[in-house]
This record gives sequence, structure tokens and C-alpha cells, in this order.
Amino acid sequence: MMEKQQKRLIALEKELRAASLREKKYVKEMRERGVAPGGWKQKLESRIPERVRTGLESAFAKAFSLVFTRGRGVIELGYNKESILEDHAILDFAFRTKCGRRELREIGRSANRGNYRNMALTTAEGIGLGALGIGLPDLVIFIGVLLRGVYETALRYGYDYESRTEQLLILCMMQASLSSGEEFERLHREIGERIAEPQSEVTEADFEEQIRKTAKTFATDMLLLKFIQGLPVVGILGGAANPVYYKKVLHYVQMCYHKRYLQKLYWEQDSSAYEEGDEA
Repeated sequence: MMEKQQKRLIALEKELRAASLREKKYVKEMRERGVAPGGWKQKLESRIPERVRTGLESAFAKAFSLVFTRGRGVIELGYNKESILEDHAILDFAFRTKCGRRELREIGRSANRGNYRNMALTTAEGIGLGALGIGLPDLVIFIGVLLRGVYETALRYGYDYESRTEQLLILCMMQASLSSGEEFERLHREIGERIAEPQSEVTEADFEEQIRKTAKTFATDMLLLKFIQGLPVVGILGGAANPVYYKKVLHYVQMCYHKRYLQKLYWEQDSSAYEEGDEA
């Protein structure tokens, strides 16, 4: 028993080191992106009227609120929640039995499988609505597809998303994914703290405030593209950016859930080993 437990700990330590290296590289890229000089995108955005900026921010906030409060049932029509949780349980059992890194990596690969379908969906609807010059109605669909990917990712790592605490964490991850520089570092650090420490009950006021913060970040980063998407024909360019943003958000969310799952396994194994040592 002790030999198998030791094997699991070694596999987890190696996988955690690999995950930490990827995380450090990502954080470095986001830090450097925050100090990069303004380019053509910033120059064009500066010419967009302030009312358009505030209107987009309000539209994102309404889209997030609508999808979180009423959209879960529709989102869950796109996948079998119980089946995904069962698949995770099988892969989790495989690791606990075989104790190898291959089994841990299979869980990560499993989390990627639904993304190709979701990216195809958000590409089709973004380009289709963009060609017609329809920008803001696209937001609800776009946020819905994003959350479908995030929810599937959570389930594939064994985490349910029904509680307000988990939903708040998801909103924080989504905000961080489109941030950069010192703001990203602060948000990323806060997410790590939320994952490491049990969180108190989330109030509706806290939840609505986080929706506002996440919506503001999305509106700021996607301002130009969504403004363009509201123009006929040329709007195709704005809509085509949807899969780019989907990939960006899901990359960060998967990185967080992957590390969270590895840490949970490691703490369980480490605690178990400590208890067995005491008994001996």
C-alpha cells in the first residue's frame, strides 16, 4: 500500500512541476502584455464614442446575468452532465489504481475534447450574425457557448458548477483570462487563494458585483471587434474573433482547473501518508 501511495505522490509531484512551469510561462506573457506600447487597436478604440463603450459594458453585464440565471438549462442540453462526471470518476479511479502520469494527462486531454465542437459553434454564429451587422444580440449566444465550455471543463475535472461559490470563481477566471499586466497578476493570485482556502457563502450582491467587473473587462478587451461586428458585411471580421476569444478564455480556465485538481489529489495523498506515518 505504501509503495503504491509513494508512486502516486511521485507522479503528482512531476505533473505539478510541469503544470507550474506552464503557469509561470503564461503569467510572464500576461505581465509583458500589460506593459506593451499601444498599437493600432488602441488608436482605433480611442475614436469610438464613450456611449458605445458604456453600452457594450451594459450589454455584456446583461448577457452574463441572463445566461447565469436562466441559461443553465439550455446550456446543459448540449452535453450529458452525468455522463461527463462518470467519465471523470473512471479516469480518476484509473489514476488512483495505476498511479501513472499517463492517467493524469488523459484527464487533461478529456477536458479538451468538447472545445472543437464549441469553437465551431461560436465561429458559425459570430460570422453569421456579423455578416448581417448584428452585434449585441450575439453576446448572449457567445457567453452561452463560453460557459458551456467552462462548465464542461469543470465537470471533466470533477467539479460541479451549481453553487454560487463555484459560479463566482468561474466569473473571476473569465475576468482574469482577458486581463494583463499587474491586473492579471492580482486576479490570478486571488483565484489561487480562492481555490486554496474554503470560501464563505457568496451573497447575491457579491455575485452581481463580480458580473459587473467581468463584463467591464470583456467590454474593454472586445470593444473594437464588437463595434465592427455591428456593421454590415465588415462585421464578419468582428464575428470571426469569437473562436479566438473562446480559445483564450478556455485555455486559462483549463489551466486553473487542471492545477486545482492536481493540488487536491496531492493534498489527499500527502495527508493520507502523514496519517499512516502517525499510526505506524
